[in-house]
Amino acid sequence: MIPRYQRILFWSLAGAILLMALVLLRGCEQAREKLSRHPDQSPLAAPDAAGNQTVRLALANDAAGSITLVERDLALPQEDTARARTLLTQLIAEYSFKQSPHPLESGPAIDDVFLLDLPLHPPVAPDSKPVQDHSIVPGWSDPNGPPSNADSNASAGPAPHAAGGKLAVVNLHGTFADHHPAGIEVETLTIDSIVGTLYANFPRVEQVRFLVDGQPRQTLNGHADLLRTYDVVDTASKAIQEIH
Repeated sequence: MIPRYQRILFWSLAGAILLMALVLLRGCEQAREKLSRHPDQSPLAAPDAAGNQTVRLALANDAAGSITLVERDLALPQEDTARARTLLTQLIAEYSFKQSPHPLESGPAIDDVFLLDLPLHPPVAPDSKPVQDHSIVPGWSDPNGPPSNADSNASAGPAPHAAGGKLAVVNLHGTFADHHPAGIEVETLTIDSIVGTLYANFPRVEQVRFLVDGQPRQTLNGHADLLRTYDVVDTASKAIQEIH
């Protein structure tokens, strides 16, 4: 016959062991969740005295192959180039969140955004003829080279852009481009997401060009063309067939 105090001690120890096992299982589950989650390495925004403003981000969805406009409340700088950089930084940061419909690694993505007046004109020295030259865009020159004299004469005419428009030059971080998921659709969705966000928040921006670490680059990560000039349009209204 087992004494009563031994039975009490046995069941107390059994209960304690079961409780410790449950605690350990919960701890393992939390640790596994932290390891599987993308670490948020996006740069912290500088303090800003301005209040929050409602902005629109053009978020990509890989499953649907689409872009959707969503509203966010952000504190933005007053200067246009700083505003554009802050918006695009927030856009890419959202793709590092858990269960993002367009998952990307977190970390620095947008180094700079330049806003240049259209049409582009290089500085002209006194007593010299103006020559069309696209190389004034920081870090970029026309990959096709300057037009020949015959082509220049044949295409002479009014400027293709009305005064007041802007060209946005988005300088991407090299690590972001190198680690971006490869594929024509996923890369195009990222480009369309950036273009759509600029369209939704900067009505004067008409075109976008991309650099990587301040230099031209053929593709984002093997597919999406970064040497072309992108017209700023409402990418949220594009049909899925258009991005293939």
